[in-house]
Amino acid sequence: MLSRLWRVKDIETLKREASAESSNALKRTLKIKDLVALGIGAVIGSGIFVTAGLAAAGGGDYIAAGPAVMLSFIVVAVACLFCVLCYAEFASIVPAAGSAYTYAYATLGEYLAWLIAWNLILEYGIGNVAVAISWSGYFGSICANLGFPLPEWAMYSYFAAPPEVIAQAPHFLGIPIVCNLPAIGIILFLTAVIIKGMRESATLNAILVVLKILIILLVIVMGMGHIDVQNWVPFAPNGLAGIQAGAALVFFAYVGVDAITAVAEETENPGRDLPLGMIITLVLCTLLYMAAAAVLTGMVPYTELGTAEPMATAFNMLHMPWVAAIISVGAMVSMAAVLLVFQIAQPRIFFVMARDGLLPQSFAAVHSEFRTPHLTILWTGILVALGAGFMDLGVVIDLCNIGTLFAFILVCVGVLVLRYKMPEVRGKFRTPLVPWIPIAGVLTCLYLIAGMPVMTWVRFGLWMVVGSVIYFAYGYRHSTLNNPLPQGEGAPAEGESSSETLESSSSLGAGEVEPA
Repeated sequence: MLSRLWRVKDIETLKREASAESSNALKRTLKIKDLVALGIGAVIGSGIFVTAGLAAAGGGDYIAAGPAVMLSFIVVAVACLFCVLCYAEFASIVPAAGSAYTYAYATLGEYLAWLIAWNLILEYGIGNVAVAISWSGYFGSICANLGFPLPEWAMYSYFAAPPEVIAQAPHFLGIPIVCNLPAIGIILFLTAVIIKGMRESATLNAILVVLKILIILLVIVMGMGHIDVQNWVPFAPNGLAGIQAGAALVFFAYVGVDAITAVAEETENPGRDLPLGMIITLVLCTLLYMAAAAVLTGMVPYTELGTAEPMATAFNMLHMPWVAAIISVGAMVSMAAVLLVFQIAQPRIFFVMARDGLLPQSFAAVHSEFRTPHLTILWTGILVALGAGFMDLGVVIDLCNIGTLFAFILVCVGVLVLRYKMPEVRGKFRTPLVPWIPIAGVLTCLYLIAGMPVMTWVRFGLWMVVGSVIYFAYGYRHSTLNNPLPQGEGAPAEGESSSETLESSSSLGAGEVEPA
């Protein structure tokens, strides 16, 4: 039994399943500009408006980073760079959907691949519930400022509504109708766009990204004229410990940097464009984050930034409420882009898991016209919408962070395994300085995890236990490695050995797909 937990899926099979000739392959339409836009859409969300201020001010289980939060962003960017270089090698070899789940399945085995996928639910699915609720709050605030306030019963989730809101809500069969309608609405709208096709989704994302970058640049430029360098003294009030704590917190601002690997199967030239897309995204987002952090901590003392809307707080303190209003619009646009990209990424991970038999096969269906995993997208949208509309979920920043870092660590380890066990397998991109870059990725991720509260580890452990129970109850028994698909549906040819498969796969260049 134990040996079956570590069985891997050979790379040639992964390539065959993602080839255009496969009956359930996805349509390749994305170019480098689309990938960069998707990356920025996923990474730059409410974090730039919230996380930098919270990390600077500290509070709760975290000590203050102060103005040195700028260095915290550099620490996180370096850690992400090590991991992105490892992701890039896998992306160039295996141009298939599934992101870290697929890469782990090819190197570390089925059980660890399942655990990675289970943690990616924290990053994309559950994270999107919280983002949708936050988006709804900004939407309601803007409506109220424009003179069209929404009824309170339509802004609260049922389990978070105070008694007076429940009492005033309309009733149906004696049951109060209380649900977060804007949160449900934005998720269902984006779900419809995503089902229609990747090209339509990428176009909408590009529009949102352009808008939010313009708003962020405007905010940075407006704030630069109000910087008081005395606010940067002391620069690091808690020294290296504060910078580490700040890095552990602001990592949430980088959650999603790996999201574009989930659309590898829909990228025209994944071997070249996925590595470039991830690296360009990381550099651009880090520059924007550092500029925003510098302006924010320079405008007001860092001790004043421990609020839910630190950037708006800073401009209100300088008697510039109109800029604070622009920030609200920017936050709403940014979060809409995050919702879109995460709603793209999560169903594709479920789609690949279903193709592997770890989830019911119906989730692997592809729409005959749109060439999208429509059923998986639909069910993911419905579940996230219901969660956003009725659940009382805060932003689970720590849990999202540790789950994503766990996936990063396993991808770095996967590169080491790949080079040791399958040296003949090559793509257009290879991680430089192996084994040092993957080892550095593991160590820097562990450094960030070490800065998290103990309760985060406890919650993470419970989450892993639940995921393991589900795997052994369903995925372990239904895996296609137990019940291979017929030849032509992604399974290796009968009698084809693992070594023959790897030899064949090594002859393929990155971004190339062998004909079925």
